[in-house]
Amino acid sequence: MHAFEVLGDPVRRRALEMLGGGERAAGEIVEVMRDEFAITQAAVSQHLKVLRDHGFASVRIHGARRIYTLDADPLREVDAWLEPFRRFWEPKLDALGTEIARGRRG
Repeated sequence: MHAFEVLGDPVRRRALEMLGGGERAAGEIVEVMRDEFAITQAAVSQHLKVLRDHGFASVRIHGARRIYTLDADPLREVDAWLEPFRRFWEPKLDALGTEIARGRRG
């Protein structure tokens, strides 16, 4: 499965967003996914397995809990793929930054 296939699912993207903020217990991830996507614990476990299997997350056991951590290496593949397209948005972001800076001075 290619990185974009992994990231194509909104549940997995949301899990990665959560992990981007730091380690999370599986139960915490399940709770958020139930609330936001109305899916079962088993479904969340399958999504977490996909993230683990494709290198986006790692898990360690701490007592009876599974603790998940983001692994950023596969995101580098995505970043590299996006590189040729940055020219479309970077000048606009630079211009926005300039306008924000002007607003702060004014």
